[in-house]
Amino acid sequence: MEPKYRLVISCPDRLGIVAMVSNFISSHGGSIGDANQHSDSSTGWFFMRYEVRAGNIPFSIDQLREAFAPIAQSFSMYWRIEDSSRPKRVMLMASREAHCLSDLLYRYHSKELDCEIPCVVSNHDDLRSMVEWHGIPYHHIPVDRDNKAESFEQVRNKVKEYDIDTIVLARYMQILPPDLCEEYASRVINIHHSFLPSFAGAKPYHQAHERGVKLTGATCHYVTQDLDAGPIIDQDVIRISHTNEIADMVRLGRDVEKTVLARGLRWHLEDRILVHGNKTVVFN
Repeated sequence: MEPKYRLVISCPDRLGIVAMVSNFISSHGGSIGDANQHSDSSTGWFFMRYEVRAGNIPFSIDQLREAFAPIAQSFSMYWRIEDSSRPKRVMLMASREAHCLSDLLYRYHSKELDCEIPCVVSNHDDLRSMVEWHGIPYHHIPVDRDNKAESFEQVRNKVKEYDIDTIVLARYMQILPPDLCEEYASRVINIHHSFLPSFAGAKPYHQAHERGVKLTGATCHYVTQDLDAGPIIDQDVIRISHTNEIADMVRLGRDVEKTVLARGLRWHLEDRILVHGNKTVVFN
């Protein structure tokens, strides 16, 4: 298949960005197969995602990056060029809840997610048989509440060992240490079982039930040092009523959780998400 590169840019908005980037691509033999652009008038920033058919580009992706660097510098761009033929390597992390993990594994084996999943890490051993049935190594790393640093050092070692690009917290019910969040900024994805910023923290369905809300939902977001407060990737809701008990809300919410997480992960894998401050631009 013809190689495709993804050029993703955010920078201060000014005249000439589109013309300069488009001319650069065409002058090196590339053609634009998919183009997305957004100008945010409230911040004065410009966002762009180009999918480039690269079969006629006469040099490697590293040489293309080198050639583009002076243009990026002249426009003060935050940018990257990704090769779509190199799938991102994703580590899934879970605790005891299986619904998000099993859904992602199904989508992975059904070729719905363009990635590699070299391992699953959990602080419990409950999901081992399910994961190993899929032929994926399962690593049980208990989290000792009296020595969490040692546990997360083991997690970090697995990230390095498997050369992980992206970490997905598929109902992993532990808080990652700040240094890990910082090192993998915009590369750790979490699913939270509420419509953030409402009901952050523990037991959000219990909080929602006590408040008597009529809608509950799920939020897929990037993880930061601030609990459940990172840039939001995707959200969805489901209607509930006064007749729904907490168990009903948990059951109804699971379908929303796994759908929102899978959708957010797919957009991340396809380089469709640009983070600016604590917000995202999602070219979906």
